[in-house]
Amino acid sequence: MALQRTFHQGTDFRRALSIAELRLIARRRVPHFAFEYVDSGAQDEITLRRNRSAFEAIGFIPPTLCDTSARQQRTRLFGAELSSPLVVAPTALNGLLHRQGDLALARAAKAAGIPFTLATLSTVTLERVAREVGGRLWMQLYLMQDRRVAREIIARAEAAGFEALVLTSDANVFGQREWDRRNYRAPGQLNLRNLLDVARHPGWLWQILWPHGIPRFANVASALPPEARSARAGVAHLPRLMLPDISWQDLAWVREAWPRTLILKGVLTVADAERAARHGCDGIVLTNHGGRQLDGTIAPLEVLPEIAEAVGKQLTLLIDSGFRRGTDVVKALALGADGVMLGAATLYGLAAGGEAGVTHALDILRGEIDRTLGQLGCNSIAELGPHLLKNSSR
Repeated sequence: MALQRTFHQGTDFRRALSIAELRLIARRRVPHFAFEYVDSGAQDEITLRRNRSAFEAIGFIPPTLCDTSARQQRTRLFGAELSSPLVVAPTALNGLLHRQGDLALARAAKAAGIPFTLATLSTVTLERVAREVGGRLWMQLYLMQDRRVAREIIARAEAAGFEALVLTSDANVFGQREWDRRNYRAPGQLNLRNLLDVARHPGWLWQILWPHGIPRFANVASALPPEARSARAGVAHLPRLMLPDISWQDLAWVREAWPRTLILKGVLTVADAERAARHGCDGIVLTNHGGRQLDGTIAPLEVLPEIAEAVGKQLTLLIDSGFRRGTDVVKALALGADGVMLGAATLYGLAAGGEAGVTHALDILRGEIDRTLGQLGCNSIAELGPHLLKNSSR
């Protein structure tokens, strides 16, 4: 009988050779509802698929007979050197994947020599991350109806030594993630099928729920009523806190309140990129929120070249959404990005193996970046450019 191609069928994250394989291991390690929260997109998941097809449409044009024995992937962001052009993106509710998920992500990022971005809706306080981990720390910010919440987070992040603030502008009206919602009979209340599935994951129950119970929203507890501070109950209350009329005036207010590096996350047009520069931003993140917000949105990679041409000399350009391979990272860098933010890719590692799993995910990607540079005849990120690519969709 001929052998069939198959990924590793167990739960040992160290056996994963790719982010795709790590994803399947993560799927086995945590309950379905927790995995679906990380993995699902909005509505029909058109944007989720488009993010991947955008990478697939771009091919490499590798030169030959190039000495790449001196290759390395160090780069600089906002004046500081990184070991690799990667940033761990802000992701909420990481405590559902690993009890101290935010700390595990921060430690893995620090060990890898790259920044970690803590989410407003994290389950560990920003002070604890700064105190227990340190490293290059960025803080993500949502603007809520009670402006005092943002003012407090800005002041706390500055006092704790966070070097950058990342204002998210594309999620104040929550996306409809239908596959995620189907796991619940009511907001925050799992249906019977998922309750039975949780019971089939005793390791998750022990590690996540014992002995402290359901993780809580650590950074915005003061904005929530006591009965809504847990991750389970808070998800139903959060949409009421968000500010649907967020505007450029709010960005100006944040710029005035925050004295350090300011990054606007949620840009997909040249006009918005130029406006961000005029408002004093230091960088922007091209993103469609990983396909989790407006379904049918273009992929950030599709608009990266024109935005890089317009503002690449004024702003640091970061990009996220759909990155699963080192080849994806290299394509973005060649099209003008200065760095890539990783969300789901590192969360698969977190779900599969905690801090060590995140480290494994980063090692996979860094190894792929290294090989891709060598196969493209490049010794450094600076040698990349659009001359090494061809877009078959044009």
